[in-house]
Amino acid sequence: MIQNKFRNGALTFSVVEQGEGTPVILLHGFPDHARTFRLQLPALAAAGYRAMAPTMRGYEPSSQPKDGDYRLERLAEDVLAFIEQSGRERVHLVGHDWGAVVSYWVAAMAPDRLLSLTTLAIPTPGRLVSHGLRALPQQILKSWYILFFQLPLVSDFVVEFRDWAFVEWLWRRWSPDWRLPEAEMQALKSSLRQPGVKRAALGYYRALLDRHSVREARATVRLLKKTIQVPTLALTGENDGCMDTRLHDILMKPADFPAGLEIMRVSGAGHFLQQERPELINQKLIEHFKASERRTL
Repeated sequence: MIQNKFRNGALTFSVVEQGEGTPVILLHGFPDHARTFRLQLPALAAAGYRAMAPTMRGYEPSSQPKDGDYRLERLAEDVLAFIEQSGRERVHLVGHDWGAVVSYWVAAMAPDRLLSLTTLAIPTPGRLVSHGLRALPQQILKSWYILFFQLPLVSDFVVEFRDWAFVEWLWRRWSPDWRLPEAEMQALKSSLRQPGVKRAALGYYRALLDRHSVREARATVRLLKKTIQVPTLALTGENDGCMDTRLHDILMKPADFPAGLEIMRVSGAGHFLQQERPELINQKLIEHFKASERRTL
């Protein structure tokens, strides 16, 4: 593995990459970091891909904007800059958690830059409120933390209290039948301890309900309701304690994915399925990439 850099304006993003060939950009979520894809990079490299896992906006001091802007539009602009610097016109895009949300945005806005889209744990968010929560109101209880993060002083304190015990608790709750190895949990905590990272990570959620961004938020929802003109694979863990796996059946409709949609529910896995079932996930990723490439020939 080698260390590289992506840039978007004044911001610099660390990238861990491995292999050569068609680029695969893998986007992490919360509370997580780029090492969440450490088990995917060598497998994708062995399959002939240049696997690239960047650190998302704000998750290191060099990528923290002075204006504290963590709106979805800015996150997606970062990814479009990553694609531009990947060395190829089109890439395979993979996103987990927040990385998945951003990936849907990129696929809707710039399908011509993608060979394929793969999302892990998160269904398409465009109709989540209007359809998903009505059909499955239990999800509101699972998403309580979004409102909690709107309390800056309280949530900032709680998240870091007692050596990030809250983060460990989220991992246990979201992947109830699996435990992140202790060495990896310590590496994650080290990432979160960097100056400004905690505020940035919580800033993603605060930007969702920022009253000054109402107009932009409405435009984003409209964009996310657009059809996805990219072959799409949606992976969901059957025991996900963060995002109810049944939402994929409610929200992911083939008509919204005319270039092709496959939904796969992964048994024995929760929210962090790429780490829980790496061999299966890697196999599905490679199969999806190869099939998507054949469709473009």
